[in-house]
Amino acid sequence: MKPPPIPPAPGQESVWDYPRPPRLERISNHIQIIFNSVIIADSRRAYRVLETSHPPVYYLPPDDIRQEYIQPAAGSSWCEWKGQAAYFTIQVNDKIAARVAWGYLRPTPPFKEIAGYLAFYAGPMDACLVDGERARPQPGSFYGGWITNNIVGPFKGEPGTMGW
Repeated sequence: MKPPPIPPAPGQESVWDYPRPPRLERISNHIQIIFNSVIIADSRRAYRVLETSHPPVYYLPPDDIRQEYIQPAAGSSWCEWKGQAAYFTIQVNDKIAARVAWGYLRPTPPFKEIAGYLAFYAGPMDACLVDGERARPQPGSFYGGWITNNIVGPFKGEPGTMGW
């Protein structure tokens, strides 16, 4: 059973006001990703995907990601909305994080703008920043949303949310 949504304060968004099917939204927020003390991504040209009960997932253009640190990883997954996802491993010097980024090479038509863009799990990174604020990872090991102070839940991925 779905718990009651947390009412958003002024300046906040509730994930329960996000749509299903999800919506793709271009943003100008400053997005940075740091791994092994190196800024591996820095963008003001990202998109975010908003889906009911999920914090936003940020997709960054390949030109804003230091490609020398990104390697294709084995396996894929399927999203009913975006299509087949490919996974990527990050290596910066001697530190490796396997399958911590993903993207859609040929997404479905509603998500065509993010073809070749990558999203990153926040947990394995040193930091994922949205306008300088450190994002917290969405609960659970599958979902890749980023939680910032302007987003309220409860969030899919927390204990007891599998039936939502």
